[in-house]
Amino acid sequence: MTEIIMENNMLTQSKFDIRKRRFKECFNILLKNKAAVVGLAIIILVILAALFANIIMPYDPYSANMSQSLQGPSSKHLLGTDELGRDILSRIIIGARISMRVGITAVAIALSIGTVFGSISGYYGGKIDLVIMRLMDIILAFPSLLLAIAFMSALGKGIDKAVIAISIVTIPEYARIVRGSVLSVKESEYIQAAKVIGNSDGAIIFKHILPNILSPIIVRGTLGISTAIIETAALGFLGLGVQPPYAEWGSMLGSGRGYFNNAPHLVVFPGVAITITVLAFNLFGDGLRDALDPKLRN
Repeated sequence: MTEIIMENNMLTQSKFDIRKRRFKECFNILLKNKAAVVGLAIIILVILAALFANIIMPYDPYSANMSQSLQGPSSKHLLGTDELGRDILSRIIIGARISMRVGITAVAIALSIGTVFGSISGYYGGKIDLVIMRLMDIILAFPSLLLAIAFMSALGKGIDKAVIAISIVTIPEYARIVRGSVLSVKESEYIQAAKVIGNSDGAIIFKHILPNILSPIIVRGTLGISTAIIETAALGFLGLGVQPPYAEWGSMLGSGRGYFNNAPHLVVFPGVAITITVLAFNLFGDGLRDALDPKLRN
């Protein structure tokens, strides 16, 4: 028994050293990926804008002034004004806070629940695996946006309801990824050693298995934020997400579409904000995938 414990401790220390070396290697590879670095820089800027929106906004995003409605970009209003005379730049900046909040929160919830389901399913297998995966398949059988709209219809409108709806429809993606990763490592020697010395199933899953399958989870979570931002914008565009007067990029698109012919900036600038932010997360996510997966490295 003593030899088994010593062997398990040596394996644990060896895994720590390997993870530390891999982290440095992946970080260096990520820095060499210009697209990923650009994506990360944009993400940081968007997050900073969301955090310090009240400081950097040139105007009150909710203050209406009908005398200045539908003005084009100018030195006074860099991105113009909307149909109520509100400054579009200020609304886009404050809208970043809502989009990032929904995106990150929805992914955090879906990732947490999906990780639990996927870990249990992959570790125990059998009937438990069958039941959990069939439930995930049922959710995946519906287009995510349509299912989110259905949940929003049942739950009601609002930002909190949007977070819940987006979280539910994306849980299966994370559950399937985690399950596949658990299946690939649960028969490893260090897992068998952990079982021999009496570790509980929960300890084995959360202390030994999950730390070794973080790479695909981190990558999918990063890419999932971009998906959540798009779905948030889609719900807002349809009038089911964030409700007026709160500024959200999708709702700004929805309210501005009726003025597209004579004031296209109402649609163009929120659309550009969504596109750039989603592209940034995709670029950074792709860079993480290349850095964390040895098979994809050049």
